[in-house]
Amino acid sequence: MNGSASPLMLRRRLRTELRMARLKSDLTQDQVAKAMEWSLSKMNRIEKAKSGISINDLKALLRLYGVTDKERTEELLALARAARQTPWWRRYNDVATAELLELIDYEFAASTVSQFEPTLVPGILQTEEYASEVLQAFYGETSKTERVAALVDLRTRRRELLASVTAPKFSFVLDESVIHRLVGSHAIMNKQLLHLVNVAELPNVAIQIVPFAAGLSTGTKGPFKIVRFADSPDEDIVFIESPRGDVISDDPNEVKSYLRAFERITESALGPSDSVGFLRKAGDDMA
Repeated sequence: MNGSASPLMLRRRLRTELRMARLKSDLTQDQVAKAMEWSLSKMNRIEKAKSGISINDLKALLRLYGVTDKERTEELLALARAARQTPWWRRYNDVATAELLELIDYEFAASTVSQFEPTLVPGILQTEEYASEVLQAFYGETSKTERVAALVDLRTRRRELLASVTAPKFSFVLDESVIHRLVGSHAIMNKQLLHLVNVAELPNVAIQIVPFAAGLSTGTKGPFKIVRFADSPDEDIVFIESPRGDVISDDPNEVKSYLRAFERITESALGPSDSVGFLRKAGDDMA
């Protein structure tokens, strides 16, 4: 079993195998739900990888599907056990929002991640010092110091995905204001901008800048992130940040709308190479 795979990724692999086995046995979701004495919603959650499946339930389900090969059965049981493990980021559920942790679940199972940010450096790209300044400004009171420290730690660990073996392809588009906005100090900004230059050298990461000269674009309505999956494109999601709270939508029409918006924003951005040069110069100016 791939130890670097996220539980959600493993659930998606398992559900694909189970869906194929169900179709091969010529059974509908409704028939399986009745045979297993499940609600149809539970059946749907399992086949959408929204929830795991117990080992006993899986054994019964495989018998129903006619999967009797011992080696095959053990392989699927091992996959189910691995998929039920708690990922490291879930240990931050007392400080991070449910939406953020769900987003990280999706990121670790994604094939591509496309993000537009008009105000701040994306969390997964932030240095510790930059993240600390942003979070302290967000929470304000010094009584939140412990929470800020924990969230900074979460962001730092989250960066590991960028260069991991199973890393998705990342496309970041940042408004020029992100580069010029002073967060903390010139030294913090210098380090942050040079970090972006270094990250942009990764083969799976592209960072582009939308210059002020490009004018207004569709993306000026706010920051968003689109997470896409190779196994089921119809289950892509969009993460939308707003003052009222973050929202995760899997509505296909909404996802397509944000994909079109991202494409239009990208058209007005500098190319990856020019953007790196822009970041390097801005970093030097902050030194």
